[in-house]
Amino acid sequence: MGWSPDSGRAARARRWRDASAACVLLAALGGGPAQAQTIDALRPVRDGFLAPQDSPLRRTVVSGLSDAAPTVGVDTPISASSPPRQTGGPLPGRPAASGAADTGYDSLNRTRKKPRYYPAQPRPKPPPGPGTRPSGELTGQLRPTLPPSASANTPPIPAAMAGTVPGQPPRKRLKIDDDPFGAVGDYAGPFLVKGAVELSAGYDSNPARLGNPRGMPAWMIAPEFLAVSNWERHALVADLRGSFTGYGSTLPARLDGGVNPAPTTLDRPDFTGHLDGRLDVSRDTSVGAQLRLRAATDNPGSPNVQAGLARYPVATTLGTTIGIDQRFNRLQISAGATADRTSYQQSKLTDGSATSNDDRNFNQYGGIGRVSYEVMPGLKSFAEIQGDSRVHDQRFDRAGYQRDSAGGTAKAGSSFEFTRLLTGELSIGYATRSYVDPRLNRLQGFLTSASLVWSATPLTTARFLSDTQLAETTVAGASGVLVRTYTVQVDHDFRRWLTGIGKFSFGTLDYQGYGRSDRTYSAEGNLVYKMTRSLWVKGSLRYDKLDSNITGAGSSGTVVMLGVRLQN
Repeated sequence: MGWSPDSGRAARARRWRDASAACVLLAALGGGPAQAQTIDALRPVRDGFLAPQDSPLRRTVVSGLSDAAPTVGVDTPISASSPPRQTGGPLPGRPAASGAADTGYDSLNRTRKKPRYYPAQPRPKPPPGPGTRPSGELTGQLRPTLPPSASANTPPIPAAMAGTVPGQPPRKRLKIDDDPFGAVGDYAGPFLVKGAVELSAGYDSNPARLGNPRGMPAWMIAPEFLAVSNWERHALVADLRGSFTGYGSTLPARLDGGVNPAPTTLDRPDFTGHLDGRLDVSRDTSVGAQLRLRAATDNPGSPNVQAGLARYPVATTLGTTIGIDQRFNRLQISAGATADRTSYQQSKLTDGSATSNDDRNFNQYGGIGRVSYEVMPGLKSFAEIQGDSRVHDQRFDRAGYQRDSAGGTAKAGSSFEFTRLLTGELSIGYATRSYVDPRLNRLQGFLTSASLVWSATPLTTARFLSDTQLAETTVAGASGVLVRTYTVQVDHDFRRWLTGIGKFSFGTLDYQGYGRSDRTYSAEGNLVYKMTRSLWVKGSLRYDKLDSNITGAGSSGTVVMLGVRLQN
């Protein structure tokens, strides 16, 4: 049988059929690998034509970042060198978050157990919430980065000022300024000197304090001077304060058909000054001395004012006190001697003549003793006794009475300081004075003395002052005047530069032996605008009233003033 083209094509077809049968037989014998390749090739996922373990985007177990994702139908190989992680993703058939701890975040929002701590075991601080200021050096800054000025080049300062000198003691911190608008002062050697002057003008509805008021414009100048030493031992203080009040007009010599009971010129001065010194002999012993000066006139409306005067006579009192102070632990004993001289100017009358006031001049000599004991810090009790005698230049006064006298006071009290909110001194006692003239009764009465400061709030301060004095008088038949004064003052800072001051005073004047009794009332309001440390603007309104059991002796008046204060 010979060869033909048809026979060649048939032979090739038979060989292709045999090869296909062989492939099918091999596939049947090796079902596992052939099935994996078929499933992997037909995976309906991204990168399905690559095995998951061969993907270049997959992080393997060896890298330690994640576990291999299992493939359905393919066994995941486990490396002996890399143990399986316990914090991997959830396995098939396991619920979500089943391997999470008892505390922490839960995607299913299930309640977690709170951690338990042993007694005294430190608790972790809660994380800062929204709006929490950053801690550390950035606290208090408005931005987390330091301003350029903090790292800018600055001129060098001396090492002593910077505190970088080896062995240098730490520099003393400056005291916080409690009054940002107070006077600073200047140093003159070892003394701190402060000065001020107030200039004001306004109107007084009744400057003479008459029964029938007559108003006048008024002006006042009030200088102040203060010098304080800055020594480690010993001390010296000079405090001088005064004022001069003037009026723009005068009163007539005759008023309401009679002699004017008030001076025609109402201008009057007022000055109070003292110089205090202390010499520290030892740690527990010191010697003190005081030199004082008081210059003033009789108060308007007082019965001591002589009728028909052209102006008020000025009275001056110059005195001194020398004493010693000895401390024995908590016990303190003080003793001193006093001497004062009081003299009056001649009275100038409206007719041009002058009368003498020598019968009102006198010398006073006395002594004072005080014993105090510190019961506890901030509480110091004391007892004080004082005696004096007054000798006048003339034996008889203008009414024929002998005014020489001797008297004394005794009081007991305590000075205290409770948490710096309530500080001051409070005492009660008794005073008496006997006169040479038998026609003059003994002048006597209870003493009330107080000086309290209550810091109610950082912006409000209240003060209470009380004082009792035995004063001289020229009223015929009256032995003297027992004067009591009570004052309440409240200061409030609306702003650091705006201060309001309210003040109320009440006083009694008892002319013993004469039967006259006066009561005084005074209400005052001040508003201070502190522009700078050196310039203040002040406005004040005051109402004064005098009630008396003597007909026609009462009076009242209103004073309005506006001024400035210059200080350094």
